[in-house]
Amino acid sequence: MGRHIGPKHRLCRRVGERMCTTDKCPVVKRNYPPGVHGIKGRGKLTVFGLQLREKQKARWIYGILERQFRRYYEMAINKKGATDVLLLQLLETRLDNIVYRMGLSKTRQGARQLVNHGHIFVNGRKVDISSYTVKVGQTISVDPISAKKAYFINLVKSWGKQPVVYDWLVIDPKEFMAKLVGLPNVEQIKPPFDIKLIVEFYSR
Repeated sequence: MGRHIGPKHRLCRRVGERMCTTDKCPVVKRNYPPGVHGIKGRGKLTVFGLQLREKQKARWIYGILERQFRRYYEMAINKKGATDVLLLQLLETRLDNIVYRMGLSKTRQGARQLVNHGHIFVNGRKVDISSYTVKVGQTISVDPISAKKAYFINLVKSWGKQPVVYDWLVIDPKEFMAKLVGLPNVEQIKPPFDIKLIVEFYSR
């Protein structure tokens, strides 16, 4: 199953929760699956169904393909520590997600484009791979040449005025950069999905 590129609200209705950022999400009024049979309502999900739904939610949120998501799980189980926490940390330290957390884009998809188009530096060097894993101690910044483009000039007017404070990511509005100073835990992220159910899905 590839990366979803269709209407985003169908995803919200498919999982029965608001997955988008708009207050006008139709799931509030139409809390049933899309399609001609959706109006019949949702049947009770099996344990497998719950696990699958949570995995799909995480994939849609981070915009990750199934094969890539499974690879993150395999990386997590090969590390020492709690698999659910390690898996979430791998997702959160993707470069496109860090750019999104910095507020350089309102969506992860937009952040991915900024990375892929070569606008983002890591430790002073251009990195155009959105799945690049940012390591603790590395700094993320905007290419000085790109910073002169209209997109970033307009962004400066609002960027940093309403900063989101993270314990693991220090954002410097004046320098247009951020530094990863630690790895987040589940309580800090509060993901809109159950990461433990995702681990159970892959460990069947």
